[in-house]
Formats: sequence, structure tokens, C-alpha cells
Amino acid sequence: MKTKMRTFTLLALAGGLALAGFAGAKEKEWARIRRPVVQIALLLDTSNSMDGLIGQAKSQLWRIVNEFSHARQDGELPEVQVALFEYGNNGLSATAGYIRKVSDFTTDLDLISEKLFALRTCGGEEYCGWVIKDALDRLEWSSSARAYKAVFIAGNEPFTQGPMDYADSCRAAHRSGVIVNTIFCGNEREGVETMWRDGARLGEGKFLVIDQDRACAYIEAPQDKELARLGGRLNETYLAYGAAGGASANRQMEQDRNAVTAAPAAPVERAVAKAAANYRNGAWDLVDAAKDKSFNLGSLKKEDLPAPMQALPPAERKEFVEKKSKERAELQAQIESLNEARMKFVAAKMKETAATNTLDRVVITTVREQARTREFRFE
Repeated sequence: MKTKMRTFTLLALAGGLALAGFAGAKEKEWARIRRPVVQIALLLDTSNSMDGLIGQAKSQLWRIVNEFSHARQDGELPEVQVALFEYGNNGLSATAGYIRKVSDFTTDLDLISEKLFALRTCGGEEYCGWVIKDALDRLEWSSSARAYKAVFIAGNEPFTQGPMDYADSCRAAHRSGVIVNTIFCGNEREGVETMWRDGARLGEGKFLVIDQDRACAYIEAPQDKELARLGGRLNETYLAYGAAGGASANRQMEQDRNAVTAAPAAPVERAVAKAAANYRNGAWDLVDAAKDKSFNLGSLKKEDLPAPMQALPPAERKEFVEKKSKERAELQAQIESLNEARMKFVAAKMKETAATNTLDRVVITTVREQARTREFRFE
């Protein structure tokens, strides 16, 4: 009898531990799901006539991302993930629908910028239904009902092209909680006639029209030069470590140079983005990595540390990282303060000029409106 009782007790204890473990796993899963997430998939037509569209994307990526630095869900800053597809390019595989997944969802904004600058246009067939389906099937979308998940597909050929019915793809997106926004590069009437508006309707999104050949408006502000300079100084606070460190640090500097060539406003918007919380590089930068409580600086091999730290005794390495972290925080505060003044100046000037629909303008207006339906609030 005692043996049976002992067995029963052990089974009950094991069952209780299993249930506790299950509950703990579920709690972690729910914590992950509750974390605010923004996922934006950009599907860009890279056929011959789309150089202007690609140019706008290059120059305005940082401004679009910056918009979410003002967003909160339950008081918490969201994690912004961006994915990139190109379609309609003859240089791509015909059997793959002239479509290429350029990047999965990532928070590595320098990587997205690098990929955008590497895009090249070449005439081809533009299969909108197919690329939307690819984006749904090949990207890892959040399972949270409160995540803002959206596709922005831009192009200028009929939405009906290709073997996959655009209506089926747009309806599938809607069922998955993914909003489909269509951006027609041309005049509104043609976009309606070629079913771009219908695609947005079926995907519960917005039909947008832009002039892809129109340069994005730039209003020079008194703070711009200093903002760009401080953005460059931020790089000096990064401590590249590990196998990916050197290449990632080089990518950061390369994207600074790319921003200078993209448009007059791009270096300023990039500096503001680099000072925001969504610009995180813990995978290769010790300052960002150290913000994670689970990160153990002492576990790194000497050769994986940045050169200035290798000669330091272990006790002084943490101090060195903290010093760089303080320097960065001070620069970020300066950038934030200057940008507040800049935004007020630009807003006042914009009231004096006629608005033109460009990629950044229509995307920012749309994400603000749609993210509010997922309980995001913008400051």
C-alpha cells in the first residue's frame, strides 16, 4: 500500500512539474506574442520603368522607419521588422515568376538599406498575385492579433498579370491578418482600370497613387548639418565584436555614404534613425549587446573583442563598454533634441508648399492610420 501511495505521489509530483513547465512555456510564449510587433513587407517592381520608385525607396527608408519611433502599444515601443521582395525583373528566374525574396523580416535596418542600394532594374513580367502569395508563404509573420502586419506592393503594370489570381492572394492575406496596400506608379484612373484599387479593396488595405519620377521634397532646416555630423559620430561609439562584427561595422559606414548619395534629406533621416531605439545591433555591437541582461561579456574570447579592448584586463572591459554606452546616450539625446526643433521648422515650411504624393508620404500616412486599428498610438 505504501509503495502504491509513494508511486502515486511521485506521479502526481511529476505531473505537477510537467504542468508547471507547460504553464511556464505558455507564459513565455504569451509574453513573446504580447510584445508589440510591426511587420512591413515591401514588394517593389524592379522592371525598367521603376528606377524612380527604387530611388524613392532608397532615400526614404529611414523616414518611414522613424515614424514608428513615435508609436507605442500599451506604452511600449514596437519592434519594427522590414522584409523586401523584388518582382517584374527579367534578370530573375522565369520559373519563380520573376520574383526574388531579397530579405526576410529583419530589424537590421542597415542590411535592408544595403539590399535596396543593390537593386537593379530590368524589364520583365510583373506578377502581383504571385509576389503577394510568395510574401505570405515565405515570410515568418507574427501570430499576434495585435501586431501590425502589412504588405506594400508598388508597380505600374496591370495587377491582373500572371498565372496566380490576385484576388485569391489578397483574400488569403486578409484571412491571415495581413493588410495589402497597393501603390500604383502613375495616374489614379489607370490604377483603377488595371485593378490596383481592387487589390487593395480585397486585401482590406489602401489604394495609393504616386509619381515615382518625382523627387521627394526636401526642406533644408538649420539643424540638418549638425544632425548629419552627429550621426557620423555615433559610429565611433560602436564596438564590433565576434565573427560578424567587422563586416557589420563596415556596412554601417557604407550605408552612411549611400544615404549621402540618395537624397539631401537621407543623411539627416538616417542620423535620426540611428539615434532611435529601433536601431539595435546587439548581434555585433557590444554596447547594444550589453543591454540584454543575459549577455555575458566575460564569455567572449580575447580575439573576438574589438582591438581597443583586447589589451585591457577583464575587470576594465565592462568599464570600457559602459563609457561608450554613456557617450552614445549623450549623442542620441543631442540628436533627439535637434530633431524636435527640425520637425517644427519643417512642419511650418510644409504648410507653405503644395503636397506631392511620394512613397514616404503615402506609406507614413497609411501606417499611422492602420496601426491605430491594432491599438498603436502615435506621439
